[in-house]
Amino acid sequence: MNRSILSLFLALAVLAGTQPALAGNCSHSKAKHVEQKDIVDTAVAAGNFKTLAAALKAADLVATLKGDGPFTVFAPTDEAFAKLPKGTVEDLLKPENRKKLTSILTYHVVPGRVMAADVVKMTGAKTVEGSEARIRVKDGKVYVDNALITVTDIKTKNGVIHVIDSVILPN
Repeated sequence: MNRSILSLFLALAVLAGTQPALAGNCSHSKAKHVEQKDIVDTAVAAGNFKTLAAALKAADLVATLKGDGPFTVFAPTDEAFAKLPKGTVEDLLKPENRKKLTSILTYHVVPGRVMAADVVKMTGAKTVEGSEARIRVKDGKVYVDNALITVTDIKTKNGVIHVIDSVILPN
């Protein structure tokens, strides 16, 4: 379970790394190309979601996030994972912690394609894990639980990715 979550986070971290370049100065053709990739491939290509990708693999969630979807993923970057207490990621990647990892990773995923324009109107979102993540807007910034959304609307063929600056945890 923990490996799946870590893999999911790794995939998402990769996405966070590529989005600024894609969103800021991309031509229409580049944006179209990105949409042809699934969530996992988009994240891996970004380069700053290595931890998330590893976690998704460990939790055996890669195939799920490469599936039809659509999914909305709040993807923590490698820097977000680095904020966790030392040894946490390594511990979550252990086979015996797979269930916990899966729970954490699926808490970062919401069924459906929820774009930023919709997220800002929400107060919460039911996650694939089963719990509701709290959403709030403060001083013009949008947060999922206590994680700041730093990049929005990275479109993929099976959903959308929003990059977050911290790992969020289910209750």
